[in-house]
Amino acid sequence: MGIAKRIMTILLRLLALGATVSAVVVMVTSHDSADVLNLKFSAKYSNTPTFKYYVIAEAIASGYSLIVLFLFSKSLVWRLIVILDVVIAMLLTSSISAALAVAQIGKKGNSHAGWLPICGQFPKFCDHVTGALISGFVAAIVYLVLNLYSLHAVLSPVFPVKP
Repeated sequence: MGIAKRIMTILLRLLALGATVSAVVVMVTSHDSADVLNLKFSAKYSNTPTFKYYVIAEAIASGYSLIVLFLFSKSLVWRLIVILDVVIAMLLTSSISAALAVAQIGKKGNSHAGWLPICGQFPKFCDHVTGALISGFVAAIVYLVLNLYSLHAVLSPVFPVKP
C-alpha cells in the first residue's frame, strides 16, 4: 500500500475510533431521573439490554480500531483486516439498528401495545441516547468508506486498470 493510501486509511481509522469512543462515552453517561407521584424513576442505558449491546458493540469496534492502527500495512494479516472491517461494520449496523428501534419507542411510544413515550419525563437521557446514536451512525458510515477504500487498495493490484 502506498504512503498516500496508508495515510488515508489511518485518518479513516482515527475518525472511526473517535466516533466509536464518543458513542460509548455518551451512552454510558446517559442517565436521568424523574419524580412521578412522589415516586422516583430513573432511566439509564444499563436498564435496556439493547443499549448494553450497543455499548459493547461500539467498544469492540473501538478496541479493534485501536489495535489495527498499530499493524503494518505490508503484513500478511492485512487481507484478514479487510474481512474483519466488514464484520465490524456489520456489528455496528446491527447494534445501531437495535438501539434505534428502542430509542424510537422511547421517544414516540407504541399506542397499539400501550407503551407510553418516556422522553417527556427524561429529556436529558433521550438527548444523550440521540447523541450516542448519531456518533454511532458516523462510525458506521466511516467504516463503510473504510471498507470501500480498503477493498480498492487490496484489489487494485489483482485487477489492474489498463489504459
